[in-house]
Amino acid sequence: MRLLLDTNALVRWHLVKFRPAAVRTVQRAELVVVSAVSAWEIAVKRALGKLDLKDTVEQIVTRYGFLPLPATVRHGDLLRDLPLHHADPFDRLLIVQALDEGLTILTSDRAFEPYRVPVEWV
Repeated sequence: MRLLLDTNALVRWHLVKFRPAAVRTVQRAELVVVSAVSAWEIAVKRALGKLDLKDTVEQIVTRYGFLPLPATVRHGDLLRDLPLHHADPFDRLLIVQALDEGLTILTSDRAFEPYRVPVEWV
């Protein structure tokens, strides 16, 4: 399985707040990627005082051997046709990236359900 960690899953992984089944899912994955979108979301949440994460996303990605996934113009363009089931712009970009790149999203966010994106639940 090729996994894309959503932002919440990335933070929970780093803070060691995963259930054992979710840890096994990550460990068994052929590939685990983290989107640049998650770095933007974390930066915004830190600036608003909603998240206190000391390490940068780049440090976290490197520490755990995950691969970075850039956000591209194509990903932005694909948002044009994504139904507006979910208003969170960060999640919508992650959904588009997963669909375009053939990835399964690891998340606990049930707002992903209306989309036809493969999901593993944390």
